[in-house]
Amino acid sequence: MNKTKKQEKKEVIDEFKINEKDTGSSEAQIGILSKEIKELTEHLRTHIHDYSSRRGLLKKVSQRRKFLKYLKARKPKAYEKMIKKIKK
Repeated sequence: MNKTKKQEKKEVIDEFKINEKDTGSSEAQIGILSKEIKELTEHLRTHIHDYSSRRGLLKKVSQRRKFLKYLKARKPKAYEKMIKKIKK
């Protein structure tokens, strides 16, 4: 059965959340962006000339980089943990 975007997003948040009510922490947002980046990368492998999607991908990568920089400055241990999760 196909999952909706909302269900997929909830699963990603559940994987990266800090506590039960967490939906907007840096870790959760980095997880969401990582999933979207992976999806866009796959899309661009088949649709090479889709420049608007490429621009969206670059924006998401930049946004994730900013969240990671923030996390590294505030919570170095959480940053290391996130890097390991992302590289899976």
